[in-house]
Amino acid sequence: MLGWAVTDTGVARRENQDSFHLELSYAANMAVCVVCDGMGGARSGNIASRIASDTFINELRLQVKPGMGFRNLKSALATAVSAANTQVFEKAVSDASNFGMGTTLVGAVVTPENAVIANVGDSRAYLISEEGIEQITRDHSLVEDLLVRGELTYEESKNHPSKHLITRVVGTEDAVITDLYSVDFREGDFLLLCTDGLTNVVEDQEILFEVLHGGDPANACVNLVNLANSRGGPDNTTIILIHI
Repeated sequence: MLGWAVTDTGVARRENQDSFHLELSYAANMAVCVVCDGMGGARSGNIASRIASDTFINELRLQVKPGMGFRNLKSALATAVSAANTQVFEKAVSDASNFGMGTTLVGAVVTPENAVIANVGDSRAYLISEEGIEQITRDHSLVEDLLVRGELTYEESKNHPSKHLITRVVGTEDAVITDLYSVDFREGDFLLLCTDGLTNVVEDQEILFEVLHGGDPANACVNLVNLANSRGGPDNTTIILIHI
């Protein structure tokens, strides 16, 4: 496995509220990674995403062992998200200046055969292969709920006035519900995690093209950030790309 990551403030924002971790263990032939997009004001957003990403990875370091089965990996990921939620929530309620802060979180444990993925919010995980691009996670957002109910078309959703309203985040309550997914890989596949700074301005098919046909995959993350910024860079953008 190979992995790359990048985070960028974008054009319109002064602060970068995103955080990420990517750890590749060549001895264990495994990767753990997470992307968080903080909210609650510039300072609080930074704090929430950093606490969540640090706590999530630290918990996985304690729990994940080579050869763990799917059920145990799901449990480890759920525990890691719960720990992240607790840490952000306790920080928020102990300091009035951070009250109400929260963060999205999408994280994964990755092996050459498969990945188990945890998601809260509207940061995303994608499987990219020669067969195309597939969004693995489902956004926790008002617009996504309207799409699922058939009350919006995809085109209408792109510019909906409530596009940024998230219905589930890490840290705003004392407990959080985590969605868990699994995906199987074939050699040559890619797993991509990202914040909505990418997906709000770059289409899935453009992501697919850049990863598979844009040249050296090592440059794909930076190229995608540059593409987002060329379209106004309205938000922070963070991307992790893992090549199986």
